Amino acid sequence: MRQSASIRLSLAFVLVAFVCLLFADLQISTSNPWQELGRLALGVVTPDFAAVDYLGKAVIRTLAFAFVGVALGAGGGFMLALCFRHRVIRAGCAIIRAVHELFWALLFLQCFGLHPLTGVLAIAIPYAGIFAKVYAEILDETDPEPAHALPASSGRLSTLLYTRLPLAWSHLVSYTAYRLECGLRSSAVLGFIGMPTLGYYLESSFAQGHYSSVGALLLIFYVLIATLKLWVRPRLLPLYLMAAPFLLGSGLPIAWSNVSRFLTQDVIPAPIRSGEGIAGLGPWLGDLLTDQALPGILNTLLLTQIALVLTGALALLLFPLVSSHFTRRLSGTAGHMVLVILRSTPEYLLAFILLQLWGPSMLPAVVALAIHNGGIIGHLIGQRSNTLRLRPDAPHGVERYAYEVVPRLYGPFLALLFYRWEIIMRETAILGILGVATLGFYIDSAIQEIRIDRALVLILITALLNIGIDSLARHLRARLRLRYRANSRQGC
Repeated sequence: MRQSASIRLSLAFVLVAFVCLLFADLQISTSNPWQELGRLALGVVTPDFAAVDYLGKAVIRTLAFAFVGVALGAGGGFMLALCFRHRVIRAGCAIIRAVHELFWALLFLQCFGLHPLTGVLAIAIPYAGIFAKVYAEILDETDPEPAHALPASSGRLSTLLYTRLPLAWSHLVSYTAYRLECGLRSSAVLGFIGMPTLGYYLESSFAQGHYSSVGALLLIFYVLIATLKLWVRPRLLPLYLMAAPFLLGSGLPIAWSNVSRFLTQDVIPAPIRSGEGIAGLGPWLGDLLTDQALPGILNTLLLTQIALVLTGALALLLFPLVSSHFTRRLSGTAGHMVLVILRSTPEYLLAFILLQLWGPSMLPAVVALAIHNGGIIGHLIGQRSNTLRLRPDAPHGVERYAYEVVPRLYGPFLALLFYRWEIIMRETAILGILGVATLGFYIDSAIQEIRIDRALVLILITALLNIGIDSLARHLRARLRLRYRANSRQGC
């Protein structure tokens, strides 16, 4: 019964995606996209590391922003997790984690300019909201029995330090390490708005047509992600954390007058600043909703639903690459490398590259979202498939895939897809900075025009939209009893 309900829901999502396709702009406008794609592929297979004289600096800054931002986010998130049961704390964390790091960065640029504080806070604040939720879940899932062995007079702090924290420690460490990988991706993407990380030099090399330099930067980034467990050792972590703040660079000095103007003028709605008062807010909000918010919401939803269904289809095609039921040792290793590349490439970075190859439309965004998220879900479902035990006379090939493995994995697969739904929506909005007419396009335009009040309203709408999708996804998971406990917290 539950399986049939899941299939009916999946078909409904596919139907909605097909309807969205009728209204989506998916054209390729460049004159010779395949020639450019060939040049890029040649650059990737013939990287010129010698020509990238800034490579070491770019890597160091990328690592420094990631370590400092994730460390501050983890520390703040842990403190918030201890009081996460309070409704105000939960609501505040939901809002700050629903706003993408690049939106935070665009706002902080107005205050601090191209200062390291902009990049650090852009990572730390949304990550604090994410850490708070996940840390609270991990602590709540610990076995309550050991706490009963403590004296009756033991307070909450003693209970935390001697029972809950030791039991949850390995899970906390594991998730924090995973968020560091996400932090590296976030740090690299911050380069597209001017921070001196890998994304900054990648955009510059791409604009100049130096595809061998692009290949070198991409390969270094993939190596950083793939070897994370080798060089992030517990004994070395304190050294990294102590060194990272000194490796961020100095950047431009902070103009505190900009901070003051931002807090006392820019964030105040224009009608109130101009003396119209509360009466002028209605028409101002009406125009903003009609001209920008509603078109942005429509395009964001269209792109999200198409990308969500394409992500699911791609994940179902990709998971056999890392499944022992379909691969041998050598092919499984190759498949693992393919999925590492797909899931390690940030959507924003991939969309930027595809935009240069295909021209401005929704197509680069859809493909970028599907590749990244499909790689993540395919990897996780492939790992899950390795725990399945098939009967001795189980068929092989396509029949094994269609009749033995996929039916048993479909529930966890659908759960993961719904977990990624809100994340895809969040990334869809931010891809508007690249020119796709989602909410991010209007937010970026408002900030470029120094209409911070409009940008803040649109960012709040984006956050509420993400929270709404997350609530709907939770409702559907609960209704269908879909769970994937081992990796459900992995999302970036």
